[in-house]
Amino acid sequence: MTWSERVEMGAFPEFGARAEIHSLTAGGVTMRVVAEGSGAPIVFIPGGDQTAEGYSQQFAHLSDRFRCISYDPRGAGDTVSPPAPWSMVDFARDCAAVIDAFCNGRAIVCGLSLGGLVTQQLAIDFPDKVSLAIPMGTSAYIDGFTRDWMQAEINIRKAGVTLPEDFLAPHYAPFAFPAKALHDPELWEKIKPAYRQRFADRDAGDLIDQWQACLDFDCREGLKSCKIPMHVISFSEDVQTAPAMCKIVADLAPKGVFHEIPGLGHVSMLHHRPEIVAAKIREVVEGFLAE
Repeated sequence: MTWSERVEMGAFPEFGARAEIHSLTAGGVTMRVVAEGSGAPIVFIPGGDQTAEGYSQQFAHLSDRFRCISYDPRGAGDTVSPPAPWSMVDFARDCAAVIDAFCNGRAIVCGLSLGGLVTQQLAIDFPDKVSLAIPMGTSAYIDGFTRDWMQAEINIRKAGVTLPEDFLAPHYAPFAFPAKALHDPELWEKIKPAYRQRFADRDAGDLIDQWQACLDFDCREGLKSCKIPMHVISFSEDVQTAPAMCKIVADLAPKGVFHEIPGLGHVSMLHHRPEIVAAKIREVVEGFLAE
């Protein structure tokens, strides 16, 4: 079953009726690209294991004012790419191709998690293509608890272990949402099937390759000379990338600005409080455009 078919079954929120679905081939990679709305273009880079659907609720809140664009990255959804290993340089090059094809070569870029790492790498490698960078739930490098957790997830898959389906949502959701959200019965009934479906069908090799690229990432030196305005958004209840990790990015970037949204988790922009995340993105972008 393709990712598109899973979306039609309701495993993830669908895009609006005005959304456009495109296919883009560049550098040996064929990507599914989704676009909606008009105005200044914002390219949203999905996080690890996510496809463009991860931003469907952001599109719903922002496409009235902006041209919202996202795509399936290497290792997820309907995108086809050369075999791994991949680096953030490869992921950034793919996004640069999307910007060239759909944004006349320059755009505001926003990414969560792995997408936040790609956002930083893109601003470093392709500064002519990025007018404003908004990495969310991100880090300049990964160490400590997050490194140990991600390495353990990689190792268990390399060992051939398959997690039972009833274990998936209780295991992964706490890394994505704050405790108050998980103990809201109505919200949990939405999160549970989405997370079970998402990880039950996840290709183990693709997860390993995406997550290994994250563990290999370190852009601390590149950030020091990056002149792109970089507004880093963190979430106070983020287990995966704590605000302290995000602040390092803002502190290293010459034009870095740090934001912390209280009460939200790593993936609160989906299912939990998408309107709060969208409002912060709108505030940052409109403030930048007004300068």
